[in-house]
Amino acid sequence: MPIGYYLMLAGVLFGIGLVGVLTRRNAIVIFMCVELMLNAVNLTLVSASRLWGAADGLVIAFFVIVVAAAEVVVGLALLVNIWRRRGTLDVDVPRLLRG
Repeated sequence: MPIGYYLMLAGVLFGIGLVGVLTRRNAIVIFMCVELMLNAVNLTLVSASRLWGAADGLVIAFFVIVVAAAEVVVGLALLVNIWRRRGTLDVDVPRLLRG
């Protein structure tokens, strides 16, 4: 399969994730959209790695997966805490971090 198909699929996935991050207000949905964008980047890295026959893209994709897993753990812990205190996951409601 040509690499253009992979890059086109990655672009569509990244676009869907970007639209979701910019338009949704629920924090869980925003996290899912961020993960979708990270997976699009991983698909691009793995496709480029396959095209050039180098393992650099695979290693960077592995690090992106590790960082994404850490982000999910910390982010979900924060969201559970916000849910328990405020009772909502709307990103506009918590104003704790505003100066």
